[in-house]
Amino acid sequence: MKNLDVIKITEAIENMVKTACLSLAPGVVGKFCEAEKKETNETAKFALRTLIDNARLAEECSIPVCQDTGMAVIFAEIGQEVHFTGGNFLDAVNEGVRRGYKNNYLRNSVLDPITRINTGDNTPAIVHISLVSGDKVKLTLLPKGFGSENMSKLYMLTPAAGMNGVMDKVVEAVAAAGSNPCPPIIVGVGIGGTADYAMMLAKKALLRDVDVRSSDPELAKIEELLLARINELGTGAQGFGGKTTALEVRVEKYPTHIAALPVGVAIQCNAHRLAKTEVL
Repeated sequence: MKNLDVIKITEAIENMVKTACLSLAPGVVGKFCEAEKKETNETAKFALRTLIDNARLAEECSIPVCQDTGMAVIFAEIGQEVHFTGGNFLDAVNEGVRRGYKNNYLRNSVLDPITRINTGDNTPAIVHISLVSGDKVKLTLLPKGFGSENMSKLYMLTPAAGMNGVMDKVVEAVAAAGSNPCPPIIVGVGIGGTADYAMMLAKKALLRDVDVRSSDPELAKIEELLLARINELGTGAQGFGGKTTALEVRVEKYPTHIAALPVGVAIQCNAHRLAKTEVL
């Protein structure tokens, strides 16, 4: 058993908020550059160059890469040999979010869904916890802007729909989103489980490093097919048309019930921000 003071969780989350909100995830700018080079639509090329410049200036000037600094979504893998001391894990996470947003002057976007009164510190965060072997805590923070989050879709298909039906619905979701999620986007897809689990899988799929295909050959093929179909839509960068509506498609799956085929679609905007760390 390893004792871990929750203050380390708070400090890690605070640092992750700054890292994530002030710069794009590794590899994203490179994907912009690739898209700009192959683009023939001049308006779309201009949009992509603007995104590249925006990312550079945000990092150089230590300012948010997007004014919507999002709602903090955190995936925590907690080793079963870890014993937290000094307080509650979730309280420590939210304190880290609170400090990170306040100390870096980031926009507070979290409020009560009924009264619409802002909480004032961008808490509480959305926290997904899984227990794993070992004595470490792995944290991943995804600041989720809601221009893209509002385009999320859940489909409860019948098994007869098959994979063709699944892919049709994913493409349908992206087509319906149009320019709202600020393309070029990254599309996370969760297949299986229950309704809530499919949506969690779709969000989790967004955490994968850029350019990393699924290790499952079947899912990797589906990712390739979906990316091609989505880019054929012609929505393009910022909705100006062109060849790149999506930078990547990531698919995750989980066993489901014999009577069901849940499909979750989580869309991420061009401001794909992500921070990962390991607390020992």
